[in-house]
Amino acid sequence: MTKKLLLWVGVLALSTVAIVSAKSYELVFSGPTKAGSVQLAAGTYKLEVEGSNAIFTDKKTRQSVTVPVKVENGGTKYSTTALDTMAEGGATQITAIKLGGTTTKLGFSQ
Repeated sequence: MTKKLLLWVGVLALSTVAIVSAKSYELVFSGPTKAGSVQLAAGTYKLEVEGSNAIFTDKKTRQSVTVPVKVENGGTKYSTTALDTMAEGGATQITAIKLGGTTTKLGFSQ
């Protein structure tokens, strides 16, 4: 009985750590922006990373889109969240996002 109780407490503690460690980032786009093949309208978005997917949720409409990404871990920690972009046909194309407070860089394919 004691072993089962300790096991459940351990599982609960680990699941709590996993939930707390899930982090989101706020991004503001001033104009139309493409992430991979997905077109995002201007506005404020919450970005969450789940495995090899980036999930963009529009703060105003609460609609979400999922975009596949290449997750890379660099050697140095990024101090702020930053976007690498390029202009493409009147819209901004995201090529990468460096996540502030982490060593994680998300790569987007065009």
